Amino acid sequence: MKLDILYEDNHIIGVVKPAGILSQSDGSEPEGEDMLSIIGEYLRVKYNKPGKAFVGLVHRLDRNVGGTMFFAKTSKGASRLSDSMRKGTFKKGYFALAEGDIKKKNGVLRNYLYKDERKNIVTDDPKRGKESILVYETVGKIGNYTLVFAIPVTGRTHQIRAQLAFSGHPLADDVKYKGKRVSHGEISFPALWSGVISVKHPTKEEDVIIKSI
Repeated sequence: MKLDILYEDNHIIGVVKPAGILSQSDGSEPEGEDMLSIIGEYLRVKYNKPGKAFVGLVHRLDRNVGGTMFFAKTSKGASRLSDSMRKGTFKKGYFALAEGDIKKKNGVLRNYLYKDERKNIVTDDPKRGKESILVYETVGKIGNYTLVFAIPVTGRTHQIRAQLAFSGHPLADDVKYKGKRVSHGEISFPALWSGVISVKHPTKEEDVIIKSI
C-alpha cells in the first residue's frame, strides 16, 4: 500500500488510513497489512534501520473508517501523546453522511453506550453503558442526506455511528446500525471520515493540526 503522509517530524507521523485496514493487527489479516506494520516498514526503509523501527500506536480508527490518523516515532513521543489523550488535549473531528434531514443545525448528543463484545455492536443502555457525548454541526444537505461535522467528546467504540443512528439518522451504508446500503459492489463502508486531529506536540509548546480535508 502506498502510504499517504500528511505530517512528519522527529516524534510524530500523520497519515491517511484507508477504510478496510486495521489500525493494529489482530491476527485476522496477513502479516504486515495493518497501519502499524505499514508505517514501521516505511520508517525502516526511509531511515535504513537494521531492525524494526519503533512505532507507537496512540489511538485507533475502526477498520471500516478511513481518514486522518497519527502515530509516535519515539517512545518519549508515545508516552507524552498518550498523556495528552488522558488529559483531553487530543481532539478529533469527523465528517459523516447521515440519513434524513437533521433540522437542528448544531447540538450535543448524549447516550450511554454499551458494547456487546461478541457481536461487536453497541447499544444505548443507561444501566450498563458509559456516558457518551458527541458535539455536531450540520454542514449541508446532499439529496436525502445531511453532511455532519462531529467531534466526540468521549472516545467510545462506534460512537459517531451509533449516536447518530440512535438519534434517527444512521450513516449511509452503515448496515450494522440500520443504515441503507447505497454503494455498489461486494464491500461497503459507513460514510464516516476522520478529517482532522489536533494534539499537543510531545516536545514543543504548541498544538499540531493534522488534516485530510
